[in-house]
Order: sequence, then C-alpha cells, then structure tokens
Amino acid sequence: MSANQGADERTAERRVAGVMGKAVSAEGGNRSDWDSDQDVVAEPDFKPLTREQAQALRGQLPPLLSPWRIVGVQAAMGLAVTLVWWAASSRAGVAGSALYGAAATVVPGALMARGMTRGLSGSSPGTAVLGFMLWEFVKIFVAVVMLVAAPRVVPDLSWPALLVTMVVCMKASWLALLWQRRSKKSA
Repeated sequence: MSANQGADERTAERRVAGVMGKAVSAEGGNRSDWDSDQDVVAEPDFKPLTREQAQALRGQLPPLLSPWRIVGVQAAMGLAVTLVWWAASSRAGVAGSALYGAAATVVPGALMARGMTRGLSGSSPGTAVLGFMLWEFVKIFVAVVMLVAAPRVVPDLSWPALLVTMVVCMKASWLALLWQRRSKKSA
C-alpha cells in the first residue's frame, strides 16, 4: 500500500466517523464526541424585554395590515371592474358575471378574515398555524363551490368576465400592501 493510499483511507475514515458522530484522533483512533470539551459552544444569554422596551419596539415596527382592509380593497376593485365590464359590453349578463367573480373572491376572503381574527389573542403559535391552514382550506373550498355553481346561479354567464374580475380581485391584495407601504412612508 502506498503512502497516498494510506492517507486517503485515513481521510475517508475521518469523514465516515464524522458522519457517524465519532471523532477520529490524528493517530487514527476513535473517541467519542461526548467526551470532548472542545466542541462546547457557550449559548448567549437570553434577556426578555421589559414592557417599556416591547412598546418601544412595537412603535418602531409598521402597523399590521388588517385582513379586513384587504377584503375591502378586493371588494372595491371588484365593483370597479364590474362597472368597466358593464360600460364596455352594455350587457347585464357580463356585468353579473363580473360581479359574481368579485363575490367568488371576496366572500371566501371575508370568511377567512373572520375566522382568523376571531379569538386570536390567546392561541399558541401551533394553534395559529393550524387555524390558518383550516381557514385557507375553507376559503379554497368555498371559492371552488362558487365557481362550480356559477353556471346555475348567473344567467347568461360570461366566463372571461368572471375570471378576469376574480384575478383582479385576487391581485388587489398587492395594492393593499402597496397602500400600507406608502402610508408608512408619508407618516
């Protein structure tokens, strides 16, 4: 065996031992990591904030965007797009389709906003995440049911008007975020 092969084997042993959780000494012997004090890292001390420090920190952060504001912006955008469709086509079926598209976005969003803002203060982080997922599924389910029911509910249904209005309403949440950002800069 050549010197390079021996060095390669020792290097390979060290890599395998590292993956297996064992330390290998320079001589090639194994020793347990639990016995070694050189890997101990001192954890920084955690200091909780005082009430005054927490309030000062909250004052520096931007205010949270209310989900109701987002639902309101979506509804306003839906009405505006519905008026554009009505003015462009002069057909009640197209305007009704656009209005139903706005409702298929706003109603599920309002349900989710109601579910998420009800009883939020006392929940743990895990419960909050689970609640978010539950209400997101409810939102998706209601939107899908409304879309499936659209041909029965809306006379003279126009799918392009319905879907375009839905997309505009869904993207209106970005407008609400931009609005919040601008109001923060002006303040």
